[in-house]
Amino acid sequence: MWLNNHGLSAPPTGPLDVMGKIKALGFVQIDSVRNVTRAHHHILWSRNQNYREKHLWPLLRERQLFEHFTHDASLIPMETLPMWRRQFTRMGKQTASSEWFASNLGQNNIRDIKARIEAEGPLSTHAFSSELDTKSKTWSRPPHKRVLDKMWYAGELATSHRENFVKFYDVAERVFPGRYTADVRSDDEQIDWLCTEALNRLGVATANEIAKFWDAVSIKEARVWAEGRPEVELEAANGSLSRAIVAPNLQPAPKPSSRLRILNPFDPAIRDRTRLERLFGFEYRNEMFVPKPKRRWGYYVYPLLEGARFVGRIELKADRKNEVLTVIDFWPEDGVNWGDARRSKLDAELGRFARFVGLKTIKWP
Repeated sequence: MWLNNHGLSAPPTGPLDVMGKIKALGFVQIDSVRNVTRAHHHILWSRNQNYREKHLWPLLRERQLFEHFTHDASLIPMETLPMWRRQFTRMGKQTASSEWFASNLGQNNIRDIKARIEAEGPLSTHAFSSELDTKSKTWSRPPHKRVLDKMWYAGELATSHRENFVKFYDVAERVFPGRYTADVRSDDEQIDWLCTEALNRLGVATANEIAKFWDAVSIKEARVWAEGRPEVELEAANGSLSRAIVAPNLQPAPKPSSRLRILNPFDPAIRDRTRLERLFGFEYRNEMFVPKPKRRWGYYVYPLLEGARFVGRIELKADRKNEVLTVIDFWPEDGVNWGDARRSKLDAELGRFARFVGLKTIKWP
């Protein structure tokens, strides 16, 4: 049921409907790392292998999608916008409450930068110049970048488009269609919609998981929303039992295709690592930011899903110049027999993945 809700049950073939896939998922996370292909492209390709990298960004320019922050930077169907006002408010307050933005420097930068964008049209961070802020407690960023991000989080600016993944900021009223900005919903309506839509996609979930889905409501708000709703007893992969809220439209799911898929580390089906381990018994951690000597697996490791079972993980790297897809390392899951048939499935999927990004050769160590 979980895989079916996330488009990983049926074979990834047939007519391509990119917007339909994104609406079904709720959003698609975007990420700058291009290990083989960027996460957003890989996520969509995993669900329909007729997808190509050129298919996504026109939807942003056409205003079918808008970009904002769920748990991370994501592309969200534009029709979600009326229910996203509270997220603009929440994230705007979070950035505005920092000590840096309480200073006159922050306020002056906001006025100056917004005035330039209003006069000149969409601008990227490269259109501005300011000294690097080395006092940042997270990572060093120039003041103008922090100002742009603050206004973007607050919904005062919006992503007009991206060029070579570089974000261009414009004033929100020139990006968001009027029919959506004129649709004003109460905070309670927004919470109800966000929790309902999260649960519909999760199928069964705790209040914590509902809150984590969009990351636009708090756990407390999700718990209040969930009070009195029907529950089921859920058996985990290890046999333990727990209570979970059940979606009212929950339907029996078809048996997943036996196809073997290479999933992206940021795939929405595996994003909640705790839920992934509870449901499938598959322990997975993204170790990109773990120092190399402390990594258990590798830098950019792809889970391998066969049917409804995670059967291993593989680290890949694309050499686009030489048209080679290199297997850095491979780890079979404990208890999974990797015979000729399963290995042939992996070879076939590696070949499809390589062709997706224009690579001709697969190299094993």
